[in-house]
Amino acid sequence: MSDGITIHFAPLGRGGSGDLVVFVGDDLVLGAGARDALGQGGIDLIARAAGSEKFKARASSALVLPAPAGVDADRLVVVGLGTDKDRAKIDWPVLGGFTAGKVSGREARVVLDWPNAAIAAANAADFALGARLRSYGFDRYKTKKKPDAEDTKAATTLTLMLAGHAEAEAAAQASTAVAEGVTLARDLINEPPNVLTPEEFARRASELTRLGVEVEVLEPARMRELGMGALLAVAQGSVREPRVVVMRWNGGPAGEAPVAFIGKGVVFDSGGISIKSAGGMEDMKGDMGGAAAVVGTLHALAARKARVNVVGAIGIVENMPDGASYRPSDIVTSMSGQTIEVINTDAEGRLVLADVIWHVQGAYKPKFMIDLATLTGAIIVALGQDIAGLFSNDDDLAAKIHATGDAVGEEVWRMPLIPAYDKAIDSKFADMKNTGGRHGGAATAAAFIKRYVNDVPWAHLDIAGVGMSSTASEINKSWGAGWGVRLLDRLVRDHYEAK
Repeated sequence: MSDGITIHFAPLGRGGSGDLVVFVGDDLVLGAGARDALGQGGIDLIARAAGSEKFKARASSALVLPAPAGVDADRLVVVGLGTDKDRAKIDWPVLGGFTAGKVSGREARVVLDWPNAAIAAANAADFALGARLRSYGFDRYKTKKKPDAEDTKAATTLTLMLAGHAEAEAAAQASTAVAEGVTLARDLINEPPNVLTPEEFARRASELTRLGVEVEVLEPARMRELGMGALLAVAQGSVREPRVVVMRWNGGPAGEAPVAFIGKGVVFDSGGISIKSAGGMEDMKGDMGGAAAVVGTLHALAARKARVNVVGAIGIVENMPDGASYRPSDIVTSMSGQTIEVINTDAEGRLVLADVIWHVQGAYKPKFMIDLATLTGAIIVALGQDIAGLFSNDDDLAAKIHATGDAVGEEVWRMPLIPAYDKAIDSKFADMKNTGGRHGGAATAAAFIKRYVNDVPWAHLDIAGVGMSSTASEINKSWGAGWGVRLLDRLVRDHYEAK
């Protein structure tokens, strides 16, 4: 789906069409550019209206007024920035998203100017990113629209006016690439499973070749040759055959080891023989949120020509109950040669990741691996739906992920990986079992995955709470948020790109 918005950049000045957006702090003082755009009539109107409407200009508040005579605008939108302390720590994507929401489906000039503010090009680019993310909608299967729904189909056009507009426009090219990556991830997560089959998912990932990404699709015969017995076991109950997709972006120095991102791509998870309860099972179309994030990240990196070598790998399966399904008590052999006793067929994502991670660490010798997976309900119990669980064997990598998550608003919380969790998955009959029981479920799942990384620095992000049925925010009104694309893109940009 389109993000439904067009963004231009222009210098500060008067004249134009559509709405006019200006910003004020709690002192209601306007910047010089805003005063010039408004003229005295507009300035006086804001002062009068703020008093009569009791508008305090708190952060994330707005006052919408008919434009007065002499102001070239249809409406005047005054966005509050709050106190000096609020203005010192503006979340630029959130501000962009909030502003876009106030002019959704309309044309607007946005005067990025207020007293004592130097709007850097990167700030304006992040503002544009937030506006794009807010404008996303997924309604391709709707034939009717609710009258009061936010119109994501109607075109929104923003002209961001600021000093240094040319530099801001250049900086926004990268943020547009990131927005496209998030949009792609959201589209994948929101698609119904009868449309987004493993084969279709692989086809859409293969479209990244248009950006210069090398894509290899492994079909079942090749997976059997490689010995991916764990992933194939999960898929054997479905009439839809699995796929493994390996995407490579070679933007860094030739021969330099890549960074690697791996995603769980269960396009629908019924639980298999250990079938889930009916309540909420429809959400299991989103059990491929980790794979969606990896595809979206590769799009973002390739579209902005990131100076880094990257491997993105996703294991795509459907987990269904059938006469051919794998069963509790089955023992399967993973690509690593390690054997796994199946205790619960609904603990399937870790089996998929086991083979894909083993393949990546062996074939591509990455600097590090990060896997993303909507893996356990246990992480939702522990952390809710606003933060992801982070498990890692490397303190430096974990610290970078944590700091990056804070910076972009995709927060993570590091969880423990202790020997007791590893012991909990020891099996009487095989090398390991695929679940350690009810207690510490997210941690024992991570301990299982850890057995397949060897000595490669590795982090596991359990995104079950944030990857689907997402919490609404100023930059996301979608069921699938595309969580992880912004985090991984910023991680690469800040720490791993060639200078």
